[in-house]
Amino acid sequence: MKLSFRIKPLTIKPALLSAIVGLSFLSTASAQHAQNPIIFADVPDLSMIRVGDTYYMSSTTMHMSPGVPIMKSKDMVNWTLVSYAYDVLDTVDALTLNNGQSTYGRGSWASSMRYHNGTYYVTTFAQTTGKTYVYTTKNIEKGPWKAISFKPSLHDHTLFFDDDGKVYLMNGGGRIILNELKDDLSGIRPGTEPKVVIENASLPAGPNVGLPAEGSQLFKVNGKYYLFNIAWPKGGMRTVIVHRADRILGPYEGKVVLQDKGVAQGGLISTPKGDWYAYLFRDYGAVGRIPYWVPVTWEDGWPVLGVDGKVPDSLTGLPVSRGLIPGIVNSDEFSRKKNDAPLPLVWQWNHNPDNARWSLKKRPGYLRIITGRIDTSFLLVRNMLTQRTFGPYSSAITSIDASGMKDGDVAGLTLFQQKYGWVGIKLESGKRFIVMVNADSGKPLEVERIPVEKAVVYFKADGDFKERADKGYFYYSLNGKDWKKIGSILKMAYTIPHFMGYRFGLFNYATKTEGGYADFDYFRISNKISVDPN
Repeated sequence: MKLSFRIKPLTIKPALLSAIVGLSFLSTASAQHAQNPIIFADVPDLSMIRVGDTYYMSSTTMHMSPGVPIMKSKDMVNWTLVSYAYDVLDTVDALTLNNGQSTYGRGSWASSMRYHNGTYYVTTFAQTTGKTYVYTTKNIEKGPWKAISFKPSLHDHTLFFDDDGKVYLMNGGGRIILNELKDDLSGIRPGTEPKVVIENASLPAGPNVGLPAEGSQLFKVNGKYYLFNIAWPKGGMRTVIVHRADRILGPYEGKVVLQDKGVAQGGLISTPKGDWYAYLFRDYGAVGRIPYWVPVTWEDGWPVLGVDGKVPDSLTGLPVSRGLIPGIVNSDEFSRKKNDAPLPLVWQWNHNPDNARWSLKKRPGYLRIITGRIDTSFLLVRNMLTQRTFGPYSSAITSIDASGMKDGDVAGLTLFQQKYGWVGIKLESGKRFIVMVNADSGKPLEVERIPVEKAVVYFKADGDFKERADKGYFYYSLNGKDWKKIGSILKMAYTIPHFMGYRFGLFNYATKTEGGYADFDYFRISNKISVDPN
C-alpha cells in the first residue's frame, strides 16, 4: 500500500521570521567566538608575554620533567607547546624518586616570563631545593636555555625590568616584598635589603582572609605600576586584587577587581590592536586548574575586569578554539623517522626519568620501559610517562606487549594523581593477569583480575570531567576492537599533596626482579568516552 502525504505550507509572519533569523545569527556568531575555559586542562599559574604578534605563555608542572612548559599562540586561544625551560630541575633524591623520597606538589612553582632587549627570561622557584631559578634564551622555541640559580626561594615572585635599568623580583604572601637583583640576575644585589612595599595586600578583600594575597604579577601601563594578586576570603572564593602606584616602591592603593566563579591569579596582556585581557585560571576539580580569559577595560586609571563584573562564557574579540589536540596533548605511535628523535613536547615524565631504562630504539615503533629496581609503591615508580587529561571528556588507549616482562612485573595505563586508578598486566608465578587497581579510598585495592594467555593486550582509560563529574573508567580488549569494562569507577579528586590535575600515564615496574621490559605500541587519545555521560 502506497502512502502519500500532503504538507501544508508554513506561513511565518515577517516579525517572527526576523526573530528566528536573529536567534540563528546569535547562535552562529557565538559559535565563531572563543569560549571559556580557553584551555580545558591543567595549565595553572600562567605568565604571558606578547612579542610582536606572537604570544608566549609559561605554566606550572611542579614535579614533572621536563619543566616550565612554554606555549605559543598567534590568537591567544589556540596554543602549541614549543619548549621547556629545563629538562631537569635538579638531581636530588626527591626529584629522582630515590631512597623513598618524592616531591609531589612541590618541584618548580609559579613562573614569571619576560622579554627584554632581545632575551627571553623565565624565572621560577622550588621548595624542593630552596632556590630561585632564572632561565634565559635568545630563541624561546629552539633554545638553548641558560640556567642560573640562587638562594633563597622567592615564593610566587614576578620578574620586572624597570625603565631605569634596574631589575627586581617582587614576591610574598600577604606581605609584598621588593628585591633588587644583580645585573646578571644571579642573585640579590649586594648592599640592598628587601623592602616591604605593601604590608597587607589582602586587605581590599576584607579582614577575614584565609589565603593571604599571593601570585604576584607586576606590570607598567602608561607610567603606573599595577600589581596583580589573589586572595581567598574565608567562606568566599578566590579573588583578584590589584594595587597601583606611581613609583615601584609605592605607596600602593588597592581594590578588588574580580570576584566571580573563583577565576583568579594571573595578569594583563594586550593585543596588537590595543585590546586588553586578563589571563587567569579556575580550580575545576580533578581535571585541574584551567585557564580563563577575561576582557579588560580601563576606567580612571584602573583595569576593569569582566562584563558587568562577571567572567563571560564567550569572548567576542577572540576566535574559536580548534581544540587541544595536537598542540597541548596528542597521540603518539612511537614511530620515528630518526632513531634519535626526542619524545614530543606533549609528554612529561613523573619526576626525573632514568634515561637508561626507556627506549624508542630497542624495538622501532614501540616505547620500551625497562625496570631498573624493585618498587613497592606505585607513587614511587620511575619512568612513568604522562600527558594531561582534558575536559569535558578525554580517553586514552594503548597496546602492551608483555613478552619481555619478568615474574612480578606490572605494566599498564593509569589515571594518575594521589587517588589513582590503573589497568594493566601483572605477572605472577609465570602466569599473566589483567588487573584493575583503584586507590580512590587512599589505599590501592585490586578490584578485579582476569587470567590472560595472550602477550599483547589493549587497555583504555576514560575521564569524565564535565561539570566536575570526575569519574574514571577502565577497559581492556584482546583484539583492540571489542572493549570490556573492568574493575570499579575511579572517583577522581584533586588533592593538594599532588597539586595537579589527573594525568594519563604509561608505566612498567618490578616487584621481584629487575631487568624486565614492556613494549607500548602506541598511545591514542580522543575527546570521546565509552560511557554515555547522560
